[in-house]
Amino acid sequence: MHVEPHHTAEQLADLIRAEARAKRARRLTAVRLALLGHAAPAIAAQVLLSQRQVRTWVSRYNANGLDGLADLKGRGRRGPLDPEQQQRLKRRLLAGPTSADGCCAFRGRDVRRILQEEFGVLRCLDAVYALMHRLGLEPLRPRPRHPKGDPAQQEAFKKSSPRPSPRRKRPTPDRRSRCGSRTRRGSASRGR
Repeated sequence: MHVEPHHTAEQLADLIRAEARAKRARRLTAVRLALLGHAAPAIAAQVLLSQRQVRTWVSRYNANGLDGLADLKGRGRRGPLDPEQQQRLKRRLLAGPTSADGCCAFRGRDVRRILQEEFGVLRCLDAVYALMHRLGLEPLRPRPRHPKGDPAQQEAFKKSSPRPSPRRKRPTPDRRSRCGSRTRRGSASRGR
């Protein structure tokens, strides 16, 4: 395999020793072995990579030097909204509901409706909550109320209920006891 002479074998060995990240050290080792004249199958066996990966890292090193051995950004699935749309959604949610929204506070299904109507993005509730979490927003968690509960009766109950007794101080443990229990001296078993 051909390797561009960006660095000497000794320089690559120094870089490998100084590298703290195992993946990058393995890539540098593959390039160094290729520079020393080893074949791809032998390099792959030595650095625990496939032959294809060895050839890929060597070609990336040839094209860009050490920068070619870095992980590429932007891998993985893109989100449903670009960063500008995410900020627009966050501003919309922080501004609060409008009269057209028909609610007094946003719930997950309200945010889902806004995403569909204003951004053309249809997501399940779990994905909506995950998006809100990434934006630094917490979903509304209302206090649970029983459907048959009567607020007037609850207030009357609170007013007519006796006040709870004041909390007692904890008893001070006996000075001779190690565990704080009130055991008479000499009555506890010492056979532990």
